[in-house]
Amino acid sequence: MLFNFIRPALFALDSEMGHRLAIRTLAALPGRSPAAEGGALAVAVAGLNFPNPVGVAAGFDKDAEVPDALLGLGFGFTEVGSITPLAQAGNPKPRLFRLVEDQAVINRMGFNNGGAEAALARLRARAGRSGIVAVNIGANKDSADRIADYAVMARKMAPFSSYLCVNVSSPNTPGLRALQDENALTALIDAVIAARDEAVPSAPPPIFLKVAPDLTPSDIDAIARIALDKRLGALVVSNTTISRPALQSRHAGETGGLSGAPLRKLATQRLRDFRKATGAAIPLVGVGGIATAEHAWERIRAGASLVQLYSAMVYEGPGLGARIVRGLEGLMRRDGFASIAEAVGSE
Repeated sequence: MLFNFIRPALFALDSEMGHRLAIRTLAALPGRSPAAEGGALAVAVAGLNFPNPVGVAAGFDKDAEVPDALLGLGFGFTEVGSITPLAQAGNPKPRLFRLVEDQAVINRMGFNNGGAEAALARLRARAGRSGIVAVNIGANKDSADRIADYAVMARKMAPFSSYLCVNVSSPNTPGLRALQDENALTALIDAVIAARDEAVPSAPPPIFLKVAPDLTPSDIDAIARIALDKRLGALVVSNTTISRPALQSRHAGETGGLSGAPLRKLATQRLRDFRKATGAAIPLVGVGGIATAEHAWERIRAGASLVQLYSAMVYEGPGLGARIVRGLEGLMRRDGFASIAEAVGSE
């Protein structure tokens, strides 16, 4: 109710300024405990016990400023980043656009963040607290060796991350998506695994891989083979799209990655594609266009063990995660499932 009251004022601000205000507001909130483990929606993925399957996608909390505040809102986990070894300003402004008529967002942020050391200081400060906080890692735009950047990030972040998410699917860093090619991706994952194991030799955090929705069938098969061969913890399906379905907003022609409602159909289909390509042998995280409990339930029934939100919170507010969690409990009971694990892929 409070968000509905202040939303007109927020939307009067530049999109990026509104986002910064949201982060500052969350940082000022009184501390709240994260969701309790072992509830009706608990799910185990990659050796981690998630209190519920609803998480915050990377991009919202780029610099690990408010992970505990987000967990206190009822999310089952949060993924900070993308974080790069060195601080970088990202692409020129304006670079973030609300497409209100389409319930969508276009961004061309370009991995703007304060760099590894600043984020690491915050993650060290919360060490020992409960809750699943993952780090989404990326490479600097001007890096001469992007694979080395990912290795550096894995080495630094592994001791303080519930899981590491390798992001090679952002459309806003030139050439980054080329790392999804089979040979490049194999070399990248090998480097990340080696660096992670060096940093945390005993019980290292699992590695998730975030993929684009704009993939060919051969791309999907190749990524599935690598994920299975390297025993990745999960695939995150998917990042933003460079495709443009029919849109109504005046910002429809902006370059960058499209997220929100128009991505829902494509992201759901890619999830089904990866479930088929992997033979359901690797967990999937469903992202893209999820704005209601019904959307989340559809993604779970299509094969997602976990789901993530971001763009929908722009329009529905930070209480959306808790509302989806409550709705999922009812949908699970309605359809006769005793657990989320039972429902995964049941369509």
